[in-house]
Amino acid sequence: MSASILDEIVERRRADIAKKGFDFGFDLPEKRTRGNPVPFVAEKGAILEIKRASPSKGDIAPDLSAGKTALVYCEAGAAAISVLTEENYFHGSLLDLIEAGKSVDEFAEKNPGAQKTALLRKDFLLCPEEIDVAYRCGADAVLLIARILSADDLSRMIKKCESLEMTAFVELRLKEDLDKLASVVKSSDGSGVDKRFLVCGVNARDLSNFRIDLLTPCAMLSEIRGVLGKDARVVFESGIRTPLAAGFAGSLGFTGMLLGEAAAKNPQVAGNLVSSFKNGKECDNSRFWNNYARLLHNKKSLGNAGCGHSKMSLEKRPFVKICGLTVFEDAVSAAMNGADFLGFIFSAKSSRKASEEVVRKVRRVLDEQYANPADQSLPPDCVDEKPMLVGVVTELDSDEGKIALSLCREKVLDVIQLHGKKAVSDFYTDSKNLEIAHYAVVNVSCEDDLADLDELRKMGEPRVLVDAKSAAALGGTGSRVDSDLVNLVSSKIPLWLAGGIGPENVTGIIEDFAPELIDVASGVESGPGVKDCDKLLKLDEEINRACMVS
Repeated sequence: MSASILDEIVERRRADIAKKGFDFGFDLPEKRTRGNPVPFVAEKGAILEIKRASPSKGDIAPDLSAGKTALVYCEAGAAAISVLTEENYFHGSLLDLIEAGKSVDEFAEKNPGAQKTALLRKDFLLCPEEIDVAYRCGADAVLLIARILSADDLSRMIKKCESLEMTAFVELRLKEDLDKLASVVKSSDGSGVDKRFLVCGVNARDLSNFRIDLLTPCAMLSEIRGVLGKDARVVFESGIRTPLAAGFAGSLGFTGMLLGEAAAKNPQVAGNLVSSFKNGKECDNSRFWNNYARLLHNKKSLGNAGCGHSKMSLEKRPFVKICGLTVFEDAVSAAMNGADFLGFIFSAKSSRKASEEVVRKVRRVLDEQYANPADQSLPPDCVDEKPMLVGVVTELDSDEGKIALSLCREKVLDVIQLHGKKAVSDFYTDSKNLEIAHYAVVNVSCEDDLADLDELRKMGEPRVLVDAKSAAALGGTGSRVDSDLVNLVSSKIPLWLAGGIGPENVTGIIEDFAPELIDVASGVESGPGVKDCDKLLKLDEEINRACMVS
């Protein structure tokens, strides 16, 4: 849904209201018949969606019965059911809301000890009168999209929800959205909001280009709780298609998860998605990705900032990983020259095989340097974060692979890089491994290879490093990924790029592809595993030059 389509939906809605009224031409109940509204996502749980179609996917489940689907969702343990009532683009209606409410009540009567399921009207609501209609039709909560509402309208609609004891489910994604919410919470008349009737949601889907970024909700989570308090209820919206992905979302600290297409297409698997989310616990992997999301958010918030005597766009500057480090002094040099990640390869087959002793020494020195910020000597002027240590693994069952996993569990390494299909496959055979901070690499030479990328995304991997495929080795060959393939990857997921990157071409790579992270190995070497200090310095200078602003 591009910004223009979103505007189109809103304008068409205004026209429909003007023509048909707030009841959209339906014979609706004059009064609510379902009893008092049920609390919306009072505890950790999943919201399953009744959704026939969408502008981006077309028909999803065109023949579904709202009532029957709602009953299946109740049986699956849904904390809430979201009903799309928009008719032009999502093919829903207020009658679906009424029908779903009847099924929810029927389930509650037959299962008096079960958790009560709340009902959400999901639509592009524009004024308080539409909340009255939702209340009469049985909704316990309504979606309020901050992006399409002014701060005044948002305030009035939240207050309307409070007056009816309904929950305002406020969707946020942009800084401007959060600013609107903050202005409502800190209103000048001192009335603020009653947080019992306020839940926030963050959509992982970017409405301007359809791309899903599972880290966008993470970046907003702490910001929302900064406005509403640590007990604020926040829902992870969109992008979850498998139980593994639901488990990942459940580990990140969200109160709720909204499932749209995945549940609507196959309601019978909803139970697995719900339980996976509810059972998701905080772990090293979720802590790593929440921290990385924080770093991303900080870069965007800083915008253009001073770095030495220059000004540069910190948002444009990619994270830099220097990989294939084998020498302690090279790791220190990489850190001094702007590296955000230091990569150590744990593979007997690699000419860049790292030693445990060097990795431990690097960890110890970095910890000492960053323990006293005033005495820091390693980071460049514009970086204040300790570089993270990456263990690159090609075979988990090898001695080297076992050492890397052990170092990661011990917190000597910050994250494991799974390089190659075998490493990924073996890693996923043990569910306990998923608690270890990790990401995967996909080697590509043609479009068919991107199927591996898509599969990893379905499993809930928020980032995937793309490298060139070569018969010579899994990585470090100096080969570049085809530009068309790079653009295809960028259309699917924020770009982490490896392969043939060095000081001589990094400017063009940043300008052409705007990568979020670049992985450099042979491009800054004098020999396999031996880094060239002059090339490291030149790489940092070229990156900074590419990100300069006037």
